[in-house]
Amino acid sequence: MDVGARFAVLGELPEIAELVATATETLRPQRGGELWFELHARQPPVEAGLREAFDNDRVAVVVGCIDDCIVGYAIANEQPLHGGAAIASITDLFVLNDARGVGVGAAIMEHVTQWARQRNLIGIDSLALPGDRVTKNFFESSGMVARAISVYRPLEY
Repeated sequence: MDVGARFAVLGELPEIAELVATATETLRPQRGGELWFELHARQPPVEAGLREAFDNDRVAVVVGCIDDCIVGYAIANEQPLHGGAAIASITDLFVLNDARGVGVGAAIMEHVTQWARQRNLIGIDSLALPGDRVTKNFFESSGMVARAISVYRPLEY
Protein backbone atom coordinates (compact mmCIF):
# COMPACT_ATOMS: atom_id res chain seq x y z
CA MET A 1 0.00 0.00 0.00
CA ASP A 2 1.46 3.33 -1.14
CA VAL A 3 0.26 6.33 0.92
CA GLY A 4 1.08 9.85 -0.21
CA ALA A 5 -0.05 13.35 -1.06
CA ARG A 6 0.43 15.64 -4.03
CA PHE A 7 -1.00 18.74 -5.63
CA ALA A 8 -4.34 18.05 -7.25
CA VAL A 9 -4.96 18.62 -10.94
CA LEU A 10 -8.03 20.32 -12.39
CA GLY A 11 -9.32 17.06 -13.87
CA GLU A 12 -9.74 15.74 -10.31
CA LEU A 13 -12.19 18.52 -9.42
CA PRO A 14 -15.28 16.21 -9.49
CA GLU A 15 -13.62 13.75 -7.07
CA ILE A 16 -12.63 16.58 -4.74
CA ALA A 17 -16.15 18.02 -4.90
CA GLU A 18 -17.47 14.63 -3.74
CA LEU A 19 -15.03 14.69 -0.83
CA VAL A 20 -16.19 18.21 0.03
CA ALA A 21 -19.80 16.95 0.12
CA THR A 22 -18.82 14.03 2.37
CA ALA A 23 -16.83 16.34 4.67
CA THR A 24 -19.79 18.70 4.93
CA GLU A 25 -22.17 15.81 5.71
CA THR A 26 -19.73 14.68 8.41
CA LEU A 27 -19.11 18.08 10.02
CA ARG A 28 -22.49 19.79 9.80
CA PRO A 29 -24.27 17.61 12.43
CA GLN A 30 -21.43 18.03 14.96
CA ARG A 31 -21.51 20.55 17.78
CA GLY A 32 -20.77 23.92 16.17
CA GLY A 33 -21.23 22.37 12.74
CA GLU A 34 -24.28 24.33 11.68
CA LEU A 35 -22.60 27.69 12.30
CA TRP A 36 -19.38 26.32 10.70
CA PHE A 37 -21.49 25.48 7.65
CA GLU A 38 -22.89 29.02 7.49
CA LEU A 39 -19.53 30.76 8.08
CA HIS A 40 -16.81 28.55 6.63
CA ALA A 41 -18.08 25.64 4.55
CA ARG A 42 -17.88 25.66 0.79
CA GLN A 43 -21.29 26.62 -0.50
CA PRO A 44 -22.95 25.39 -3.68
CA PRO A 45 -21.99 25.37 -6.41
CA VAL A 46 -18.95 23.72 -4.81
CA GLU A 47 -17.22 22.99 -8.11
CA ALA A 48 -17.16 26.70 -9.01
CA GLY A 49 -15.44 27.56 -5.72
CA LEU A 50 -12.97 24.74 -6.19
CA ARG A 51 -12.18 25.94 -9.71
CA GLU A 52 -11.34 29.36 -8.24
CA ALA A 53 -8.95 27.64 -5.82
CA PHE A 54 -7.19 25.93 -8.72
CA ASP A 55 -6.89 29.25 -10.53
CA ASN A 56 -5.36 31.09 -7.55
CA ASP A 57 -1.57 30.91 -7.17
CA ARG A 58 -1.94 31.72 -3.44
CA VAL A 59 -3.93 28.53 -2.83
CA ALA A 60 -2.74 24.92 -2.59
CA VAL A 61 -5.17 22.14 -3.48
CA VAL A 62 -3.72 18.86 -2.22
CA VAL A 63 -5.02 15.32 -2.48
CA GLY A 64 -4.13 12.38 -0.26
CA CYS A 65 -3.95 9.00 -1.96
CA ILE A 66 -3.70 5.32 -1.20
CA ASP A 67 -2.06 3.79 -4.21
CA ASP A 68 -3.68 5.83 -7.01
CA CYS A 69 -7.03 6.36 -5.27
CA ILE A 70 -7.86 9.82 -3.91
CA VAL A 71 -9.14 9.40 -0.34
CA GLY A 72 -8.60 12.85 1.13
CA TYR A 73 -7.94 16.47 0.30
CA ALA A 74 -6.85 19.78 1.75
CA ILE A 75 -7.04 23.36 0.65
CA ALA A 76 -4.68 25.94 2.12
CA ASN A 77 -4.64 29.67 1.43
CA GLU A 78 -1.81 32.11 1.85
CA GLN A 79 -3.19 34.48 4.47
CA PRO A 80 -1.38 37.83 4.83
CA LEU A 81 -0.80 39.19 8.32
CA HIS A 82 -0.83 42.87 9.29
CA GLY A 83 2.93 42.92 9.86
CA GLY A 84 3.70 41.86 6.29
CA ALA A 85 4.33 38.15 6.83
CA ALA A 86 1.81 35.46 5.91
CA ILE A 87 0.57 32.09 7.15
CA ALA A 88 -0.97 29.08 5.48
CA SER A 89 -4.61 28.86 6.49
CA ILE A 90 -6.01 25.37 5.98
CA THR A 91 -9.67 25.87 5.17
CA ASP A 92 -10.37 22.26 4.23
CA LEU A 93 -8.79 19.00 5.36
CA PHE A 94 -10.66 15.72 5.15
CA VAL A 95 -9.86 12.02 4.82
CA LEU A 96 -12.51 9.35 4.25
CA ASN A 97 -13.22 7.27 7.36
CA ASP A 98 -12.06 4.01 5.78
CA ALA A 99 -8.73 5.60 4.86
CA ARG A 100 -7.90 7.03 8.29
CA GLY A 101 -5.15 5.77 10.55
CA VAL A 102 -2.69 4.81 7.80
CA GLY A 103 -0.91 8.15 7.30
CA VAL A 104 -2.96 9.88 4.60
CA GLY A 105 -3.69 12.91 6.78
CA ALA A 106 -0.04 13.11 7.84
CA ALA A 107 1.05 12.99 4.19
CA ILE A 108 -1.39 15.78 3.33
CA MET A 109 -0.14 17.90 6.25
CA GLU A 110 3.47 17.33 5.23
CA HIS A 111 2.69 18.40 1.66
CA VAL A 112 0.93 21.56 2.88
CA THR A 113 3.85 22.25 5.24
CA GLN A 114 6.35 21.96 2.39
CA TRP A 115 4.21 24.27 0.24
CA ALA A 116 4.12 26.80 3.10
CA ARG A 117 7.90 26.58 3.61
CA GLN A 118 8.55 27.09 -0.11
CA ARG A 119 6.45 30.25 0.07
CA ASN A 120 8.30 31.45 3.22
CA LEU A 121 5.10 31.48 5.25
CA ILE A 122 5.64 31.74 8.99
CA GLY A 123 3.02 29.27 10.22
CA ILE A 124 0.02 27.07 9.55
CA ASP A 125 -3.45 27.68 10.94
CA SER A 126 -6.70 25.72 10.83
CA LEU A 127 -9.95 25.11 12.67
CA ALA A 128 -11.42 22.20 14.63
CA LEU A 129 -14.99 22.03 15.83
CA PRO A 130 -15.60 21.85 19.60
CA GLY A 131 -15.59 18.29 20.85
CA ASP A 132 -13.98 16.95 17.66
CA ARG A 133 -11.16 15.19 19.50
CA VAL A 134 -10.00 13.26 16.43
CA THR A 135 -9.33 16.48 14.50
CA LYS A 136 -7.83 18.23 17.53
CA ASN A 137 -5.52 15.28 18.21
CA PHE A 138 -4.54 15.08 14.55
CA PHE A 139 -3.58 18.75 14.45
CA GLU A 140 -1.67 18.42 17.72
CA SER A 141 0.22 15.41 16.36
CA SER A 142 1.21 17.68 13.46
CA GLY A 143 2.75 20.17 15.92
CA MET A 144 -0.15 22.60 16.03
CA VAL A 145 -1.52 24.10 19.24
CA ALA A 146 -4.72 25.96 20.05
CA ARG A 147 -4.30 29.71 19.68
CA ALA A 148 -7.89 30.85 20.25
CA ILE A 149 -11.24 29.62 21.42
CA SER A 150 -14.20 30.91 19.50
CA VAL A 151 -17.41 31.28 21.48
CA TYR A 152 -20.98 31.82 20.34
CA ARG A 153 -24.41 32.41 21.82
CA PRO A 154 -27.55 32.11 19.74
CA LEU A 155 -30.20 34.71 20.40
CA GLU A 156 -33.77 33.61 20.98
CA TYR A 157 -36.69 35.70 19.77
